[in-house]
Amino acid sequence: MMETADEVMGLFAGRGGGAYFGESVSMLEHMLQAAHFAERVAAPPELVLAALLHDVGHFLEPVPEDIAEWHSDAKHEELGGRWLAKRFGPAVSDPVRLHVPAKRYLCATDPGYFAKLSPASVITLKLQGGPMSPSEVQAFEHEPYFREAVRVRTWDDEGKVPTLVTRELASYRAMIEAVAARRS
Repeated sequence: MMETADEVMGLFAGRGGGAYFGESVSMLEHMLQAAHFAERVAAPPELVLAALLHDVGHFLEPVPEDIAEWHSDAKHEELGGRWLAKRFGPAVSDPVRLHVPAKRYLCATDPGYFAKLSPASVITLKLQGGPMSPSEVQAFEHEPYFREAVRVRTWDDEGKVPTLVTRELASYRAMIEAVAARRS
């Protein structure tokens, strides 16, 4: 049986070097940067992995490389959340599943948030349904991992720095295996 870390490394090896849809970093760089920002604030290992793996859904199903060709939302957060739920507990999978709704939530609840979005994130926000309605905000706030999802979303937004030096993906192998081993 394949180790969870081997599966993760294989996904990154296959698709991680690709362009990150309208951003100036690769998918691998983007996801490593999100994990980097999580570690900078001493997030627990499950949340570091949620940051590292938040866009894993993009690796599981092909989407056009050019964001201008996107005409509907790929729902990568749901696909990635389901994939991660089979390998980790909800402390990893649920913040990933909720990181796109977290963007919609922040657009509805934080007046300055929209201005911080990259041009590519503005395009995907439209495809993802735009800012949440008041009833959607209320429902989102009842999700058990909504606060963690908002944190992952913040690190996702930060992880677009062309020259940022981060840890190598392989350095997360032990963390991936340890968190997968205690899945509940």
